[in-house]
Amino acid sequence: MKNICILGSTGSIGRNSLEVIANFPDEFRVAYLSTNQNIDLLQKQIQRFGPRGVAVQDKSSAAALKRVTNGSLSVYAGEQGLEELIDRDDIDIVISSLVGFAGLKPTLQAIRRGKTIALANKETLVVAGEIITRMIKEHHATLIPVDSEHSAILQCLRGEDPASIAKLILTASGGPFLGLQKSEFSRVTVEAALRHPKWSMGNKISIDSATLMNKGLEVIEAHWLFHLPPDKIEVLIHPQSIIHSMVEFVDGSVKAQLGMPDMKIPIQYALTYPARAASVYGRVNFSDLKEMTFLKPDFTKFECLGLAYEAIKRGGTAPAVLNAANEIAVDLFLQERIGFDCIPGLIRESLQHVRITDTPSLDDIFEADRSAREFALGLGRRV
Repeated sequence: MKNICILGSTGSIGRNSLEVIANFPDEFRVAYLSTNQNIDLLQKQIQRFGPRGVAVQDKSSAAALKRVTNGSLSVYAGEQGLEELIDRDDIDIVISSLVGFAGLKPTLQAIRRGKTIALANKETLVVAGEIITRMIKEHHATLIPVDSEHSAILQCLRGEDPASIAKLILTASGGPFLGLQKSEFSRVTVEAALRHPKWSMGNKISIDSATLMNKGLEVIEAHWLFHLPPDKIEVLIHPQSIIHSMVEFVDGSVKAQLGMPDMKIPIQYALTYPARAASVYGRVNFSDLKEMTFLKPDFTKFECLGLAYEAIKRGGTAPAVLNAANEIAVDLFLQERIGFDCIPGLIRESLQHVRITDTPSLDDIFEADRSAREFALGLGRRV
């Protein structure tokens, strides 16, 4: 039996992970959970899965949970408490599903402890990919992608010679505004941007999908996971979301991974990797598929995708600046303080004006994140 620690258990990936684990009571045990401050849902998860301990990053929420649980389990508080939880020796797999830059420190700690990490927090590799890949080797940790696109590529590459890869093809649904003219972006509401046509996700990721920044971040993540330059990583719009990604080989052959748009499938694969286990999830019924269509992304319309390519080609702390500015821009849009059409401009200005360090240390990355947030927030106030 493997002990699982879920970072961000009250989020979308965390909730799906718990559903997957519940189907394997003899193979996986929910040992530890964490949340930022959603202790109401966390309490329900505690009652159902009986973890040994939990971490709550908001200290006042952690104190409230301690009063409710009355010493019946370990409650770790704050950022330090989360690190203490990850340090435990009785954790076999860490599911890192915290959203945004907040997932970097906990994932670094899991790597230092040599854990197996099922990574759903793409921002970790976006902002610190070179350092992360080096540390994984140094600490003999294992990193398995959970994102459906990167899981698909991992599956397509099994048994293949890396030298035979011509390019990776990341598919994208196109989000809710695929058929909308760019001139209409200024009138996009928060409610409309959150209404994804295929996937059920948290607010931040839903907005990233609407701008195609999510796909841009995935390009950067794929660069570090599979060690290919960005000019060999292509994005293709596939609105039906049945093909989750593809690999083209030097002989012209293409391998694709197909499945229903359900995050429980790549989560289960990450937990059982390299084996496959039977599941109860939906299957693709090809006779019911009316069509599968493919389009090239419009870089003029979805500027964020192009900005992500620019950031990874520039290298250094540019992806960290890109990510930080995007997180601020998305938050401002969700608060209705800037328009949907202002998001890429705010990111572009940040990349142009925030100092980029070419060969960054971790301290440089944290400074780039801080500086970019400060600059983007100030710019957002003036929009």
